[in-house]
Amino acid sequence: MTDDTPPDDPILPLPPSSGRAPGAPGIPPTWSSSAKDAVGTSHYSSRVWFTVGHGILNEVYWPRVDRPQIRDLGFIVADDAGFWSEVKRDTDAEVCFVEPGVPAVVAVHRHPRYELTLRICADDHADVVRIEARLLDRLAPDDPARTAHPLRLYPLVAPHLGFSGTHNRAWTGFYKGRPVLFAANDPYALALAAEPRPSRLSVGYVGASDGWQDFARHGRMTWSYDSTDEGNVAGMIELPLDDGVAQIALGFGRRPEEAALQATSALVGHFGSAWDEYIANWRSFLRTCVRPSEQLGDELGRFYLDSAAVLRTHQDRVVPGATVASLSIPWGNTRNDLGGYHLVWSRDLVESAGALVALGARASASRTLAYLVATQEPDGHWAQNQWVDGVPYWRGVQLDEAAYPILLVGALRRSGGTHVHGQVGDEAAAFAHLVTGPAVDRMIAAAASFIARTGPATQQDRWEENAGLTPSTLAPVVAGLVVAAEHLPEPAATYCLELADDWNASIEEWTYVRGTPLAQAHGVDGYYVRIASPDVLAGAPISTPIPVRNRPAGQSLVPADEMIGTDFLALVRFGLRRADDPRILATLQLADALLRTETPNGPLWHRYTGDGYGEHADGRPYDGTGIGRGWPLLVGERGHYELEAGRDARPYLEAMRRLGSRGGMLPEQDWDADDIPERGLFRGRPSGSAMPLAWAHAEFMKLARSVALGHVIDRPEAAWQRYHGIAPRAVRATWRFSAPRPTMPAGRLLRFELLAPCRVHYSLDGWQTTYDLDARDTQLGVWVADIPGSDQLPAGAVVDATFYWPQAGRWEGRDVRVAVVEAT
Repeated sequence: MTDDTPPDDPILPLPPSSGRAPGAPGIPPTWSSSAKDAVGTSHYSSRVWFTVGHGILNEVYWPRVDRPQIRDLGFIVADDAGFWSEVKRDTDAEVCFVEPGVPAVVAVHRHPRYELTLRICADDHADVVRIEARLLDRLAPDDPARTAHPLRLYPLVAPHLGFSGTHNRAWTGFYKGRPVLFAANDPYALALAAEPRPSRLSVGYVGASDGWQDFARHGRMTWSYDSTDEGNVAGMIELPLDDGVAQIALGFGRRPEEAALQATSALVGHFGSAWDEYIANWRSFLRTCVRPSEQLGDELGRFYLDSAAVLRTHQDRVVPGATVASLSIPWGNTRNDLGGYHLVWSRDLVESAGALVALGARASASRTLAYLVATQEPDGHWAQNQWVDGVPYWRGVQLDEAAYPILLVGALRRSGGTHVHGQVGDEAAAFAHLVTGPAVDRMIAAAASFIARTGPATQQDRWEENAGLTPSTLAPVVAGLVVAAEHLPEPAATYCLELADDWNASIEEWTYVRGTPLAQAHGVDGYYVRIASPDVLAGAPISTPIPVRNRPAGQSLVPADEMIGTDFLALVRFGLRRADDPRILATLQLADALLRTETPNGPLWHRYTGDGYGEHADGRPYDGTGIGRGWPLLVGERGHYELEAGRDARPYLEAMRRLGSRGGMLPEQDWDADDIPERGLFRGRPSGSAMPLAWAHAEFMKLARSVALGHVIDRPEAAWQRYHGIAPRAVRATWRFSAPRPTMPAGRLLRFELLAPCRVHYSLDGWQTTYDLDARDTQLGVWVADIPGSDQLPAGAVVDATFYWPQAGRWEGRDVRVAVVEAT
């Protein structure tokens, strides 16, 4: 069993065959599997987004891309004489887009008795998902069983209106004389209609009186319940097919009548016309895009275009510029999660927008920038993630999510210097105005201020698990500060560059270790740790243990120097270190030894050693603990590194393609252990994590364009021009209340960084002589005081200081001391 009904569900006594359905409220609801074969939406005005898994329609989103409204819409094929087959379980389905880059989905289900072909698309003019079903009976035309008991088609829908299956109601009825199956959970409603008209309809509670239970008990449709109370409900209709063809329309509305109007009016037109129009509108989008390079070949070229369609499908139409991370819920068939991945992360959003820039779809990418400007929080950061309308969901703060929007501005402005097909005249002028307007400049200033005030440690790393200092955060943050300096007035611009230089120069001090048992065991001098504790800023050793999430009780604290990740590659990607830097090469050797897994479809890399976000060893779904699996997007990141190192990155593109689903969807994670067929887990194939992951498709597209161009397409040019991959010489040692360093190397200038106007009262000789220095305003919410003469102090000297706060009219009430030590 793969999805909904438990295999050991008890057989209930036959209830009455009409009236209100029994068995309220049904079994606890779950979403469908995250194993998507395809996703799609209209490229016109429709407000539905659909996904296909196991060859059938499953989660459908309406009226925004973050609002799932059904669990699935599947099919049973039966002859009303005892033969019945559930399509998603009993057939070997082939699923694909009708042509590269056009998410009109064709699913062909083959069974010894029948063949069912589904064509699935959105209606371009209505909030309706349309399905054409063609059923072929494989019995010989003169077989008596075929004529006596012709096959019938039974669509089954499981509403999850209002984000859940717990409070839905369903009923059968009529709209203007046409039989319709309804469901509602105020303020959402759906209607299922079909042509030919259904001969029977029934609703019930999942696991008790739904249509699947009817067939499981009786081998045919015997129940015709007309209504339910609130609960986990489902509905089924019976379609006699004289010519083997049916049209099915699933419509949505704020009222049941509106949903029914949408569905029934869609059936008036011919399906083929709607299908052709849907395809034509997607082709018009593809004509504006940079085509795949011929050197990619046919298979990679198709995957490139399909990835473009996947990214475009994840964009909202009601709120332009918003893109969700995935039209899926990780391990959704085991939970009733409210959020899933259909939320907006600013980091994932910029990754997707960067791929759109690479694609040449700058208008779409610029709408993303406008969305980011509008959803920035007053203090300059973005929520960890949020609904499409900007309402935060999780409340963590990730420093890199404040840097990525700045980097998007830089990428858009770089792309503005090159003519892109489809962007000329007034459109180009409007684009230029957007990326240079005062609102964008205010966004940059606010984001840079947030970074300056709260860094360099982050409350959460990019994997949303730890606070501390990690290369995958420091790299985009440093690059973001350099890009911000190009667009800020003085003195903010100069301070951004000074801060970027200081943090860049300190990356090894904070995150690189030498001479550890791990280094000795693998024959390397040292390596970058995945993340170091924030306490390192106050003088703690890099080895200080940090808590690791998703681990069993008692195993969460791990010394930081025992944890290796792939995060260090960001230092090369963002132009801060060269690909041949000995420290990068040493860490690469260690990462390949500890994190790389070979599969039949290509290599995979884990996020970090000891990762617990993934299925258990026996294949059980992640449930708060587990074992992290390989991530295809990390294959793309490694490909970008190989390109920067002067090597061929195409094998990594090939691996990413092969690591996707049969329908061309890239998952968050792939299974990387021995096959467990009974759980649908096969080495080098998607696991139960989110799929498709927009970030993974964006990484593929950017790598494809990088290969064609011969360089990493999203490396920030400003950062590369400033550093050329070489760490700057450290000239300052900074002290903050959030980073109260106890020592400073001789030869550096001591800088106090403060978050309010301040007078620094200090001494260089143990308070025998004192001085006062007013901190200067950087215009970014930080005041700095550089202690004169501190760079001339010998090892063994100390700097003592205290602080007077003029706005509050008080002294700090305590002294601080920074000791000068030998420079290493």
